[in-house]
Amino acid sequence: MKVLERYGCEMRFSLCMIVKNEEAVLRDCLDSLKELMDEIIIVDTGSTDRTKEIAAEYTPYVYDFEWVNDFAAARNFAFSKATGDYIYSADADEYLDEENKVKFKALKKVLMPEVEIVQMIYVTEQINHPTENFAKDLRPKLFKRLREFTWIDPIHETINTSPIVFDSDIEVCHRPQGDHSNRDFAVFERIIEERGTLSDRLLTMYLRELYKAGSEEALDRAREFLERTLMALKQKGKELLARQTIAVLLKIYRQADDGVAILRTALQEEVTMPSAEVCMELGYFFMKKEEYEEASKWFYRAAFDCESEIDIASSGTSALMALALSCRKYAKSPRIRALPKDEYEYETIRLMEKAAEYEHMARHWKPQETGF
Repeated sequence: MKVLERYGCEMRFSLCMIVKNEEAVLRDCLDSLKELMDEIIIVDTGSTDRTKEIAAEYTPYVYDFEWVNDFAAARNFAFSKATGDYIYSADADEYLDEENKVKFKALKKVLMPEVEIVQMIYVTEQINHPTENFAKDLRPKLFKRLREFTWIDPIHETINTSPIVFDSDIEVCHRPQGDHSNRDFAVFERIIEERGTLSDRLLTMYLRELYKAGSEEALDRAREFLERTLMALKQKGKELLARQTIAVLLKIYRQADDGVAILRTALQEEVTMPSAEVCMELGYFFMKKEEYEEASKWFYRAAFDCESEIDIASSGTSALMALALSCRKYAKSPRIRALPKDEYEYETIRLMEKAAEYEHMARHWKPQETGF
């Protein structure tokens, strides 16, 4: 860790959390943090399990907050209860291991008051996380209280400041316990209903969650808004956001089996050089039509020729596994079975070997290590 000169007495840290139905993970989180914090503040937004009971074992400061589809409002309420010099913001499904607890203790002793935000390395278990692209990324975790930080945006809330930031090497372990996207979609949809639009930042996150974790119902509900948004993005010359919106719309059209909409959208000038996500959607469309040879060509492009713009796995594991499946399906297709015996045997063996090769590559593929 970068050494900071000690300035005055050791800082007091307040832990602030918002929780709901976190009984499976809350104890591990609080056990890893209790020795590092001078006070613990937990705001419950409507738990129906033992979350509040567990929280009360660690702190008397457990508050109820009526959920209003606004994560920023809940975090601001939690922050308002803090009295420490710095506020540590944590989710229930994260914890510090022993090595990083030592680093955290050292930081607490040497932290200079000029520092207003400390960023830490968020380490996400990719296997259980539907919306993250990076195994590691820097995130603001520790905030100077008296600078009066406020959270903005009702979902994927962020801090509205221009602070002095210190990037620490403390790693926070994140173990997602399930898909919380339904709750997120409810917030996004409320904002869209009230405002009719999303900021570029929130639109990027909405598109990522829709593409990676959206149910058929959530995608269908988003269709009209995204079609309208795409037109506005093209008028404003926001090409990357337009391309990302096109990828999600292609997924919506594929699920609706709307071939005309797929063709119309895929031929737009923004996808002259398609992203991996666009290639994946075209591949899935041809798979659905049992055009396995054509599907494999698009999956191959996704895996080897194109870059991801929403979901990093669309040019990695997802593409390679889809490519393997399309090769196996093609090997068993009427087109291959109709070949002369020698050609049939050769093509079948070749396609099955390629499928095994792509599966092996998929199993050993890893996402980009960091997002910073």
